[in-house]
Order: sequence, then C-alpha cells, then structure tokens
Amino acid sequence: MHDILNPRGLNRRALLATGALVASGVKAQPPVVINVAAFPLVDEIARAALPLWRKVHPEVEVRIQTRQYQDHHTAMTTALSTSGNLPDVMVLEASFLGRFAQGGGLEDLSREAFDIGRFRARMVPFAYEQAINRKGAVVGMPTDIGPGTLLYRKDIMERAGVSEDDLTKSWDSYVAAGVRIKAKTGSYLIGTVQSVKDILIRSGIKPGEGQYFDKDSNVLVTSDRFVRAFEVAREARSNRLDARNTAWSNEWAEGFKRGTVATEVTGAWMVGQLSNWVAPKTTGLWRAAALPEGSTVSYGGSFYSIPHRSDPSRKALAWEFIQFMTVNRARQLEAFTKFDAFPALLDAHEDPFFEQPVDFLGGQKARLLWRDTARKITAVQVHKQSAFADEVINTELDKVMNTGKSIRTALSDAQRLLEQRAHR
Repeated sequence: MHDILNPRGLNRRALLATGALVASGVKAQPPVVINVAAFPLVDEIARAALPLWRKVHPEVEVRIQTRQYQDHHTAMTTALSTSGNLPDVMVLEASFLGRFAQGGGLEDLSREAFDIGRFRARMVPFAYEQAINRKGAVVGMPTDIGPGTLLYRKDIMERAGVSEDDLTKSWDSYVAAGVRIKAKTGSYLIGTVQSVKDILIRSGIKPGEGQYFDKDSNVLVTSDRFVRAFEVAREARSNRLDARNTAWSNEWAEGFKRGTVATEVTGAWMVGQLSNWVAPKTTGLWRAAALPEGSTVSYGGSFYSIPHRSDPSRKALAWEFIQFMTVNRARQLEAFTKFDAFPALLDAHEDPFFEQPVDFLGGQKARLLWRDTARKITAVQVHKQSAFADEVINTELDKVMNTGKSIRTALSDAQRLLEQRAHR
C-alpha cells in the first residue's frame, strides 16, 4: 500500500526534507501535478476540497480542468480514442459511463493496485453496480447520485384542489390531476413530456438489465416499459399538459420562474438547481414527493475514473485523490451541504443534516425521502450505445407526438435501428 500511495518512493520525512533543501539553497524538485478533468458542479466541489488536500499532500498540485457538460464529454471521448491530452482523473456523468465502459479505455479499479471492492459495502448499492461493465471490470467510483423525485408547486395544487396523492397514486392519476390543474389555474403539468418518458423507461428495470439493452446486448425498446412510457407521454400531450419547452432552455426555466409549470419529475439534485439559479424567488412554494406508482429510479450521478493510458507514474496519486473525494465522509457531506450533490457514500447518510428542513421546500425534510429512495433503486447495466439509443427513442417519441405515428410502429423502427448498432 505504501508504494500505491507514494509512487515516487518518498516517505513523509523525505518529502518534508525537500523543504529543508530549499532553505539551504539546494534546488528542490518541482511538485508532482495531477490533472483532473470535470464539468460543473463537480469541478467546484473538487476545488473546494483542495485546501484540505494540500495539507495532506503539499508536494502534489491538483489542476482541475473544466468544460461545460457536453463539451467535457466530447473532449473525453476524443482523449480516450486518441490517447492524447489524457487527464489523470476523469469525471463522467452516469449516462456517459456506458459509452466509455466497454472499450477498455478506463482502468479496471477492481485490480489489486486499486482494490475498489473493499469500498463496495460503503457505497449505495445501485451506484457501485452501475460502474461494473459486462466483463466485470469496475470502471468508476461513484461520488454523487440522483434519486428520482416528483417536485410540485404546493400553491398551484391548492388552487386546483389537487392533493399529493392525486399526483403520486399512479401515472394515470398524475395525468388526470394535470387536466384539473390546467383547467383551474392555466398552468401546465410539466415542461416537456420527454421528462415523463425519461422516468418511465427507467422504471421497472429487472436486475441485470439495462435501460435499452440486456446483458447480451438484446434490444428492449419494444417492451411494455417503453410502450407505457410513450402512452403516458402521448396522453399528457393530447391534453395539452406540457409546455413543450426543451429541457434547460430559457423557456423551460421561465416556466418555473413564472409558475406556469406545476410539477417536474427529475433527480433530487434539481432542488439545488431551482433554488440556486433557475427559480430562487419561488423558495417555499415547492414540495417533493415520491414518483407516481412508487417508482424508484436513478436520474443522473457522477463517477471518477482513471484513463487506462494515462501516465503510470501518477495513477497511484490519482486513485488517492479519488478516494479523498468519494470515501471521505467529510468531503461527501461538504459536497452535499454546499452543492446539493447527494452522496453516494452510505457513511454520510447517517448525518443529522438529512433531518434538517429544506427551506426551498417550505421546511419539508425531503432528504429522508430521497435517502429511502436511493436504497431501493435497482442498478441499471451500462451499455456503450445508450447515448445513441437516447437519441433514437427521443426522435421516435417526437414522431408519435408531432405526426401521429403509432407507438408500436415507432418502437419497432427504433428496435431495428438499435439492433444494427448493438454489437458495434
């Protein structure tokens, strides 16, 4: 273990001695630099931890390279395929993990040099399992997760005479509540029916299956799960219950700010987004609930990975930095309390912070709900074609919504296209 954590073979006394050499006029060695590539907000969480990292490793400089979400993942795709400009540590969002997991571009952290398995029992089960590829390699260490939740405007519900039970009893009840909300308040039920579809295709996944593919790369998109998702989305659209705003667009944000959108189905992290920049003036008006029909799904999350072809001399330090950010209870709690990054570390889940009221949610103790949800989520197997499958399914849903294409035909067409790509 000593060699793993100190690849240069220096013990602490020797490292401190380098400072004495500087004082005596002997030129000291430059610090070791490890490069971390991340996207917002993970980059801010890592930067906030650097002062404490420097106390442990004054001889190691951590440089954090930030790009916007999509640009970051595009750059990481290029870096892995060309082995150029590889960082020592790479942050990946859960939906991209599958794209990188199968090609051998990421280190298998279950190898003896890393031995990630010793931390498995300390992680939320589905998050750890999500990083295991079809060959059994563990390609990422989870750092934050996104338990699925329903967020709703309490004031709009009261005006419409709609209860939380009306919203959550079933998906049919959720749509029916939306009809009443629209009739009595004029507010849309949701920003886009894509959000409803995204949650439903994550619901009811069997252990060992993926969202779009099973463990043998058989395509699953004509299953009842997808049919149901398309049916509920179509029913919401036919009743004009969605504002037809693209997620994360200015129009989408305005719906939350102006109260023209009454609910959202998303990850728990959305509360932080709403309170910090999307709609901070709506503090106290929102509440959180379980998803309709008690669906327990993961919606987003981040992982730390190590590129296989990154500099071997820095891999041990890269792995130590990852442990510092993920299995250190204090770091996980800091990320949660300051940045709303829901911890993947179970040790952090017993902190009293979970029982504190959430101001944005009118004092509701919503973190307890999300903690309970997180422990019930089934792991979804990653697949390298998942991002492409997202595009295909979204395109077919648009055709159902905009041109009246039948659901069965749309999903059959998606099935054929994905079968052509499944084994590439």
